[in-house]
Amino acid sequence: MEVFEFEYPASGAVARRAHAGVVASGDLEVLLEPSPDGRARVRVRTSVDGYREVWANVLERFIARWGGAASIEINDFGATPGVVSLRLQQAAEEGAP
Repeated sequence: MEVFEFEYPASGAVARRAHAGVVASGDLEVLLEPSPDGRARVRVRTSVDGYREVWANVLERFIARWGGAASIEINDFGATPGVVSLRLQQAAEEGAP
């Protein structure tokens, strides 16, 4: 099990808390809430070791497109990068103003 933390500048607002996905075999959950300081912070807990660079790449692309100021927690149980992107987008849409 590994835990990663990332921080990014943000440009947009997040209106409300959001939840997408479930932690189960091959999936993950994303918990999102408005950030009090206007930055995007992401904490990843994953059962798969050695993928920090992959997580960094997926998250950088997502934040660059989306730009929301949010605190995001991701609890992963081996999801693929495609599933990660899907769940992030679902949470972002649910938390949108």
